[in-house]
Amino acid sequence: MATALTPPRRVAIVGAALSDIGRVDDKTAFHLCQQGTSRALADAGLTKDDVQGFMSHGTGMLPPVEVAEYMGIRPTWVDSTGVGGSTWEFMVEHAYAAIAMGLVDVVVLTYGSTTRADLKRKRRTANLSFGGRGPVQFDAPFGHTLIAKYALTTMRHMHEFGTTIEQLAEIAVSARHNASLNPEAYYRDPITIDDVLTSRMMAEPLTKLHCCIRSDGGGAIVLASEDRARDCAKAPVWVLGTGEAVSHTTMSEWPDFTESPCVRSGQQAFDRTGVTVDDIDVCELYDAFTSMVLFTLEGLGFCKKGEGGPFVEDGKLRVGGALPTNTDGGGLSHCHPGMRGMFLLVEAARQLRRECGARQVADAELACVNGTGGWFTSASTIILGRD
Repeated sequence: MATALTPPRRVAIVGAALSDIGRVDDKTAFHLCQQGTSRALADAGLTKDDVQGFMSHGTGMLPPVEVAEYMGIRPTWVDSTGVGGSTWEFMVEHAYAAIAMGLVDVVVLTYGSTTRADLKRKRRTANLSFGGRGPVQFDAPFGHTLIAKYALTTMRHMHEFGTTIEQLAEIAVSARHNASLNPEAYYRDPITIDDVLTSRMMAEPLTKLHCCIRSDGGGAIVLASEDRARDCAKAPVWVLGTGEAVSHTTMSEWPDFTESPCVRSGQQAFDRTGVTVDDIDVCELYDAFTSMVLFTLEGLGFCKKGEGGPFVEDGKLRVGGALPTNTDGGGLSHCHPGMRGMFLLVEAARQLRRECGARQVADAELACVNGTGGWFTSASTIILGRD
């Protein structure tokens, strides 16, 4: 069991903002990084001259250097960790350690992607097989695209535990309900379980509405040491505990098709924080597919393994429910430009600062954020709290 951490300095999110999101045809990924960073710094009451650490990924060969140069920032500490959609949660742990140990005082994490616009203009393809080089080349000839890998895991969970497709569909319906309360969400019209089940089949048993949307967008968060946080414009959102874990890239090396590595990252984060799942008021969980949410809820301990289906079917994931989850509408309805982990952190910070309007979770004090990368390849869990 992990031991409680007592870092020399506490660390907080002091700024959080999104760039333009949804349909963005007139900007590049660099534009979106600049937008999100400028807005997050303004949110914190800071300027780019305050930035000492800089973290980015997804824009080229040298992400933090290229993006920092684009914005006229000259950091003394950088990180470009790349582990898929959970990248931003991993980065929080790394920035937390650097700030806590006194290497830097202020760190920016930024992200921008024009996935939708690039596909529309044929600048990239939608092939998600990740084949060609490395271990994944051995899966690629068998048609193991990313969605096929998730379909396999979904079918396995249904076979082992009796999870139904209707229960999984409720996760999409709940996400859309939450999106209906969010004016920034890409899709806001209500959907039903039948709508999910009868939408176009993508990879059995996952239909289109079981899968995340494709959009453009980005965002940024600013982390700072306690002494700097107290002087910022907004109330600090404290990083109380973190955890990270990796699993596999080759499907044959995954011991259990129904277990996310969040089992380990979550245990670390909760142990280091000293709280339990019963203390959590709001969850922001990566939701590239409905089954990803179900696996994550089980892995983090919100319900027992195999009981995720009955756990979600009563609508408890909706704003106003027992466990509001993906309160902005998630990747299923709000925004998903490729790596959604950044959006989880921004929404969690906004919830704890009571800034979310109609979708605000009443009296939210503690938030659990969990990013998942690849095909349950990586996971990182962050516990955030108010003063």
